[in-house]
Amino acid sequence: MPDPHFLIAGVPVPDWRLAAAYAIPIGAALLLGLLVHYVLRRYARRIAQKDSSRARVAHAVILPLAFALPLVFLGQALRAVPMPEDHLANWLHLLRLAVFGCFTWLLVRIVGAVEASILRHNPMEVADNLHARRIQTQTRVLSRVMQGGIILLGAALALMTFPAVRQVGATLLASAGIAGLVAGIAARPVFGNLIAGLQIALAQPIRLDDVVIVEGEWGRIEEITSTYVVVRIWDERRMVVPLSWFIENPFQNWTRRTAQMLGTAFLWLDYRTPMDEVRAELERICKEDPRWDGRVCIAQVTETAEHVMQVRLLVSARDSGEAFDLRCAVRERMIDFLARHHPYALPRLRAQIDVAGEEPMRRRHDAGTEVPDSPRAEDGEMPIAPPPPPA
Repeated sequence: MPDPHFLIAGVPVPDWRLAAAYAIPIGAALLLGLLVHYVLRRYARRIAQKDSSRARVAHAVILPLAFALPLVFLGQALRAVPMPEDHLANWLHLLRLAVFGCFTWLLVRIVGAVEASILRHNPMEVADNLHARRIQTQTRVLSRVMQGGIILLGAALALMTFPAVRQVGATLLASAGIAGLVAGIAARPVFGNLIAGLQIALAQPIRLDDVVIVEGEWGRIEEITSTYVVVRIWDERRMVVPLSWFIENPFQNWTRRTAQMLGTAFLWLDYRTPMDEVRAELERICKEDPRWDGRVCIAQVTETAEHVMQVRLLVSARDSGEAFDLRCAVRERMIDFLARHHPYALPRLRAQIDVAGEEPMRRRHDAGTEVPDSPRAEDGEMPIAPPPPPA
């Protein structure tokens, strides 16, 4: 770099012509960059208040451009100054990396804006949200995969600008067999989850807000990322499951086609239970409960035991949550009905107790004549004669 000073009478004096050669191009580039940055940020704040897909995409594009354009202007200004080639190359390389980062950020924000627009046009806060959940699941998973790929590609391009990295890449390509095997083994979980994410996005064995049984736990799909799935369990716990698990293991999905569910309530009742009245009461309970969807309302004797019979009360609801609550309500109200109107229908333990000192009378039929049971003579016991009547 040329010395910005020269000597006058042995005193160093700044070379204003050289300083101007640096200051004018760089200062103009910085002023232009700041002006562009200010205008773009102001425009971004203005369109952020608009509710449209174009406005959201424009807002996503403007912010990275507000940083990238000043860097481009600065790079052009550095080429116009009398800087040594090695210093210029280092500065340009640094600016090139920054521009790569800005454009990677730009692409990621564009994908995120498109995702947000699609999610906004397909809300899940509706009664029948099966189509919306399908669209949202595909959009979220594919968006995560695309954003991850963009970041990986941007990092790779940035690293390839370093000569040392290019040499390492050439060496790896020369020994592609061993390197590919090692890399494949090391990256198997990553690529396995990536492929599983694509399968879930396309085949959709699970969707957002699906009701699933995973490892014996009942919960809902709360989040699907590019590597794992978050299941919100009924007691507010969160189960984090790798994406590949849903491809390799069986699980229950209660909302695969529809959210409608059948719920059962089992009661053990006495054999004397009037089933016609039980069916009428079950129908009345269902009609009064808003959680019943009007499809199924059945009472059946499904099993018999030595002392009682099993009655199944089968009802239907719009989703699994309402089905569970409806089952509990039907069970409670049916028990209350039987306790008030047919208490003998509830199971109880029966026993016959003999009063001490009294022998129950048993009747024996012999030739149509009923004879009271009494001690027999052949047993060595004679009946005791009654006392004489009073005088």
